[in-house]
Amino acid sequence: MSGIAGIAQPGMVAQVESMVAKLTHRGPKQIKIIETSTATLGVASRDQETVELLAQQNLALDARGGLHCAQAQASERGVQLKRDRLGVAPLYYGTLPEGEMAFASEVKALLPLTREVRELPPGHTLEDSKLEPYYQLKRQPELEIGFDDCKRVLRDRLETAVEKRIGDGDVGAWLSGGLDSSTLAALVRPHIQTLYTFAAGVEGADDLMYAQQVADYLDSNHYEVIVTLPDMLAVLPEVIYHLESFDAWLVRSSITNYLVAKRAADFVPAVFSGEGGDELFAGYEYLKEIAPDSLADELIDITGRLHNTALQRVDRCASAHGTIAYVGFLDANVVDWAFHIPVAYKMNGGVEKWILRQAVADLLPEAVTFRPKVKFWQGAGVAEQIAEYAAQQISDSEFEHERKLANGWRLNSKEELYYYHIFQEHFGNLDDLSWVGRTKGSPVS
Repeated sequence: MSGIAGIAQPGMVAQVESMVAKLTHRGPKQIKIIETSTATLGVASRDQETVELLAQQNLALDARGGLHCAQAQASERGVQLKRDRLGVAPLYYGTLPEGEMAFASEVKALLPLTREVRELPPGHTLEDSKLEPYYQLKRQPELEIGFDDCKRVLRDRLETAVEKRIGDGDVGAWLSGGLDSSTLAALVRPHIQTLYTFAAGVEGADDLMYAQQVADYLDSNHYEVIVTLPDMLAVLPEVIYHLESFDAWLVRSSITNYLVAKRAADFVPAVFSGEGGDELFAGYEYLKEIAPDSLADELIDITGRLHNTALQRVDRCASAHGTIAYVGFLDANVVDWAFHIPVAYKMNGGVEKWILRQAVADLLPEAVTFRPKVKFWQGAGVAEQIAEYAAQQISDSEFEHERKLANGWRLNSKEELYYYHIFQEHFGNLDDLSWVGRTKGSPVS
């Protein structure tokens, strides 16, 4: 894991050092500044040997396992930026007052130099102001394949995705007790001597109960983080600073994710996260109401939105504590196969993620294999507590007069306005918020 930043101009060492200083949580052990005839690049990383190798190639890289990476490479014309197909690794860019292009893994490293910030879209490259796609997520023809054969291929691809990310085995798993995180933990288990698993929630939360069942079944070293409202309020400013968002649903889910990531960092440098399973295999309740002939398009749409919502949460919560989160479901080979699977295999008789449940039924307790989907912040039990508190901090008058932002967005709730106030304290009053993702289902009104 690393954080990268730079400017498409030589002789900018001091400026890039200042940018990288904002990213040292992403790679706390090694900082390297690379200066070429056309650019100044910076890397904050855990791995000195890798950084030195990248420097020889005039390359700054933030790798997330497999092909999930964001990279910046000095070229004859300045810098070429490239982001992975689904945007697992973050990357932003902007133009400095003198006209040079600057980039960074997080927006906080760019804002002191420019307020004109853009997110590099997933599957794109940027060079010499030319933004070009190299990959497009799009609907694929459904395979004519039997269910049993289809689930066997899915299982094989999931196993391969996990195996190639395990490395030396010093890895754990965030465990919500849902199907997706439990699946990856179960696939990891045979390959390592000791599996560390981590769960968070308020006292009595469903996630804690189910996670404990999985941990017992897998014989993992399991750690719970019991969260209280004071705990959540204490870390909320940190969460919003690292998350770089005020989207209510995203902040809610990030609070417990941030706390469990902090605990995990005490034991392992990397964890598996179940992100992506719901989007690939139709895991959300509302998808049951969508006509089968439209379901594939909806899954493409919500998968394409992950980069600046759920994947941003995963990245920032892990990176805030100097760790990396592997998203095995979003391995290229798994994604490619998933979008060829007939939707009738995903949503079967009103049961979501049917093929995934069947593909891993032998790995998990039956109660977990067939547990209905709940949102992360619902399962952890944080929704009502934090939403009610936030609403009490914003008066009706404040909400009426402040909910409309300078860019025309209208905030959806007092909770969101409360988060936005904290966001402003960190990043100022920004006219351009185009780089801030919005969770589908909580639209800008």
